[in-house]
Amino acid sequence: MRLERGFAKVALLSAAPLLLLLVLTHSLWMGWMGAYLVDSEQPFRADVVVVLAGDAYGHRILKAAELVKQGYAQQVLVSGAPGFYDLHESDLAIPFAVRRGFPREWFIAMPHQGHSTEEEVRIIIAELHRRNVHRVILVTSDYHSRRAAHLFRSHSEGLDVRMVTAPDDYFSAYGWWHTREGRKTFFLEWTKTLTSMVGM
Repeated sequence: MRLERGFAKVALLSAAPLLLLLVLTHSLWMGWMGAYLVDSEQPFRADVVVVLAGDAYGHRILKAAELVKQGYAQQVLVSGAPGFYDLHESDLAIPFAVRRGFPREWFIAMPHQGHSTEEEVRIIIAELHRRNVHRVILVTSDYHSRRAAHLFRSHSEGLDVRMVTAPDDYFSAYGWWHTREGRKTFFLEWTKTLTSMVGM
C-alpha cells in the first residue's frame, strides 16, 4: 500500500508541470480546437446557394440571402429537416427571410426526412444532380462547417463546392469556453466530428 502511494505521488509530481502548462496556455490550445471546427472560404459565382438545416435563429438563411443579394447566385436551396411541430425547417426559414425583406422567389424549399448531416448531404447532392447543378456555395454555422464540408465533398463527385459560414450567437472559436452554450456547442460538435472521422 505504501509503495502504491509512493508511485501515485511521483506520478502526480511528474504531471504537475504539464498540468500547469495546460492551465497557463489554455486560451491558445482551446482556441485552436475551436478554430479547427471552422472551415470557411471566400464565395464564388455559383449555380445555387445551399443552406443546411439546423439553425433555429435564422443566421444561415440570412447569410445565404445576402450572398444572392451580392450576386453570387440567383437562388437559395433551403434544406428542410423534419421535427418542427409537424413542419419542416424550410417551412419556417423561408418566411423568416421574407419578413427580413428578401424576395420569396429567391428561395426553393427542399423538405426531406434526413435526421443527420450525412443523410441530409446525400439527399441534397441527389437533388443538385437532378437539377444539373455544378457550382455550389454551401452555407452553415461556423462551428458546423468543417464536418459539413468534409461530408459534402466526400459525396459530391462532379460538384465544385465552396463553404461559407454564418455566425452563431453562442459559439466563438477563440472564446467558446466562456459561456455554457458555447461549451455545449463545442463538445457536441467535437463528438460528432470524431465519430464522423471513424465512420460512426
